[in-house]
Amino acid sequence: VMNDIISAMFKKNFMEELFKPQDLYSKKALRTVYDRLAHTSIMRLNQASMDKLYDLMTMAFKYQVLLCPRPRDILLVTFNHLDAIKDFISDSPGILNQVDETFRQLIETYNCLSDGEFQLIRQTLLIFFQDMHIRVSIFLKDKVQNSNGRFVLPISGPVPWGTEVPGLIRIFNHKGVEVKRAEFTTAGNYVTPQREGSFELYGDRVLKLGTNMYSVTRPVETHMSGSSKTLASQAKENIVPNPLAKEELNFLARLLGGLDIQKPAGGETGFRLNLFTTDEEEEHAAQTRPEELSYKVINIEATQEPGRRAELSRILGELEVAEPRPGSAEKGEDLLALMDGL
Repeated sequence: VMNDIISAMFKKNFMEELFKPQDLYSKKALRTVYDRLAHTSIMRLNQASMDKLYDLMTMAFKYQVLLCPRPRDILLVTFNHLDAIKDFISDSPGILNQVDETFRQLIETYNCLSDGEFQLIRQTLLIFFQDMHIRVSIFLKDKVQNSNGRFVLPISGPVPWGTEVPGLIRIFNHKGVEVKRAEFTTAGNYVTPQREGSFELYGDRVLKLGTNMYSVTRPVETHMSGSSKTLASQAKENIVPNPLAKEELNFLARLLGGLDIQKPAGGETGFRLNLFTTDEEEEHAAQTRPEELSYKVINIEATQEPGRRAELSRILGELEVAEPRPGSAEKGEDLLALMDGL
C-alpha cells in the first residue's frame, strides 16, 4: 500500500504539474487531490475516516509551518518529510529514484530563494490554514495546542539560526558606532543552535519539525471545537460562481491524469482503513460532522472528453517504462524470466 501511494505521489507527470508556477488552489482542490492519492492503492477509507485523516494532516502541517524558527526552515520540514518517505520505500529502488528526483527538483527550485521569498511562502500557507482550528489529541496531550484548537508558540528553546539569544540592546550613533549597551531579562530560556540543518540531498536536518509524531505510541483523535465551528461557518466559500473554476477543474484533470487508482484484482475487496475505535463510532462521526465542514469532493472523469482523451493517453504512454532486462546466458534464466512475465 505504501509503495502504491508513494509511487503515485511522485510520478514524473504529477510532479511536473506541481512544480509549474501557479497560484495556491482552493481547499476543495486540495481535498480532491488528497482523496485521489489516498485511494491509489487497494486501501479504502469511509467518508468519516477520510475526513479525520485529512483534518489530522492539515493540522499537523499547519503546526509545522507555524512553528518554523525562520521561513527558510520550511524547506527543512519538507526534507524531513521526504527523508521519512525514503525510509518507507528503502527496498524499492525504482520508487526511491522517483523521490530522489523530486528531492533534486526541490533543491534546485528553492535553495536559491531569498529569505523574503520564503517569508511570502510561509505567510501564504498560514493564510490558507488560518480558519482551521481542529483539536488533535496528540497536540493537546503535549500541550502544544489549546482547547480552542489554537497552537501555543514556545518562548524557550533554540533561536533561529543566524540570530542571537534575546537579552541585549545595542545603541548606535548616527555614524553606526556602538555607544551603549543595555541588558534585559527574558521570560523564556533561549539557547543558541549548535549548527544549521543540512539543505543537501543527504544530511542532518537538525530541525525536528516534520519528523514522526508517532515515535511514542498513543491514540490520536480529532475534535471540532465550538469556536472553530463558528469560524468554519463564517469561512464558507462564496456560492457565487467563480470564473476561474473551469480553469481549476482543467488543472485538476491534468494533475490527476497520471494517478491510477488501483482496483483489487479478482474477488479481492482490498482492505478498509478505519481511524476510529469501532465501526459504530465511525458512523456516528459521519452523521454528527457539521455540514459546513463536509468536503464536497468533485469526481472528474476526464477520459470522456475528446480533447482530454488524447492528452491523457499521451501522459499514460509516457508512464509506461519498459524495464531493461539483462541478457541471459542460460536457458534456465530465460524460463524464469518468462514465468516472471506471467
